[in-house]
Amino acid sequence: MSAPISADAIRTMFSVRLSEMYRSEMPRYRAMLELVARVNRDVLAAREESEDGLDEGADLDIERHGAVRVGAAAELAALRRLFAVMGMAPVGYYDLSVAGLPVHSTAFRPVGAEGLRRCPFRIFVSLLRLELLGDLELRDEVAAILARRSILTPRCLALLDRFDAAGGFDEAEARELVAEAIETFRWRPAATVSCDLYRRLLAAHPLVADIACFRGPHLNHLAAPTLDIDAVQRALTVGGFEPKQIIEGPPRRRCPILLRQTSFKALAEPILFDAPKSGGAMHAARFGEVEERGAALTVEGRVLYDRLLSAALANAGDISAPSHAAGFGLELERQFKLFPDDAAELWTKGLALFRYRSTAEGRRRSGRLRRPVSIESLLREGCLSIEPIVYEDFLPVSAGGIFRSNLAESREMHKLERANRQSFEDALGCAVVDAQSLHEAEQAASLASSLEELGLPRQTPRRDEPKEGSSALLNSALRG
Repeated sequence: MSAPISADAIRTMFSVRLSEMYRSEMPRYRAMLELVARVNRDVLAAREESEDGLDEGADLDIERHGAVRVGAAAELAALRRLFAVMGMAPVGYYDLSVAGLPVHSTAFRPVGAEGLRRCPFRIFVSLLRLELLGDLELRDEVAAILARRSILTPRCLALLDRFDAAGGFDEAEARELVAEAIETFRWRPAATVSCDLYRRLLAAHPLVADIACFRGPHLNHLAAPTLDIDAVQRALTVGGFEPKQIIEGPPRRRCPILLRQTSFKALAEPILFDAPKSGGAMHAARFGEVEERGAALTVEGRVLYDRLLSAALANAGDISAPSHAAGFGLELERQFKLFPDDAAELWTKGLALFRYRSTAEGRRRSGRLRRPVSIESLLREGCLSIEPIVYEDFLPVSAGGIFRSNLAESREMHKLERANRQSFEDALGCAVVDAQSLHEAEQAASLASSLEELGLPRQTPRRDEPKEGSSALLNSALRG
């Protein structure tokens, strides 16, 4: 084997090829990317730097994530094996059945800050839950269909075996693997079932038809990053893309948090059947998505976020109705007035996670800082700087404003959630990584290394109680 190639480089190679494939398959997606790029250029031209300290302007030409759906445990495990070569681990567990979708999911992504910096691409993978299909006969038919297919090409499987044996790839092997992997995610309009069975599966649930009726897990969407998702939403509407009625996630804020997403309506595409005389059908499952990422939150921040979102949903009524979409947006903004919209205040109240860095002034004073020290005093004296850690994961489905006051019911729900997660991990072949712990570990590691550079013990200094005006004092410590 020639010089080995890094997992980050393979992931970059894969994301570029996947984007090229999707752009060629979907001119509408290519047009959406051009629209998003125009919005980003306008935002960058209007400001020299981000007000909230997030590194928003980097890698805007790289899609942040894609999404696929698989039908069986063996298929999920095969993708885990493939994405491991690209340095992507399963992070987070998402039970989408609470939203009426017969799937549960994880996101394959790099787990380290450096890997995300080199290539932030990730894949959101959903697994079909056949046990949620009420029709037992149809359930058996789907299981039989899935048992007959293999989603990776024989050459791709052979290359994965070679990778396992050698412990790595050179560039030529990596390029061949990427070329073979792309074949798994292509759109092929020829159905592998009859038109009648397709229609029955579609009636059971559109996701079941999408997963079970084709040769493999075609890419459902790619997501482009933007600096102003509200401007993108307006441009999509004006451009006739039929975007979602509302932008998912928190409302527009001066200091963005978590994740906001929108997309254009899935295209209706004709399906080819072996027996064309049996009739035809149109399939709508592929679309383009746009995302805007903000600061990762602490556990306390997530509790507040979930409470406010649930309250907004409870007060807004049926948000799927176009007439209610605007009302929900206003209600969301009203509720989130209770969520601080200042990075320094988010730090002071312990609602968001931050990356710490020692400053030149702090390093100059290394070894001569007064003891004991607090984090706030180090920030106030200009020895440390902070910047929000970007949220790298996805939002769970909201409870829709329904709070369970019955403790026994709550316990039963937790048992069910644990069982669902365990069944997903059994199919996956490993445990999923806890997303919250990754962000917390990044904050802790940045603080420890910064303290070491200041000549201070690596253990965490005390954190002062918030004082009147402390947020204003900390603003000078925020990185621009």
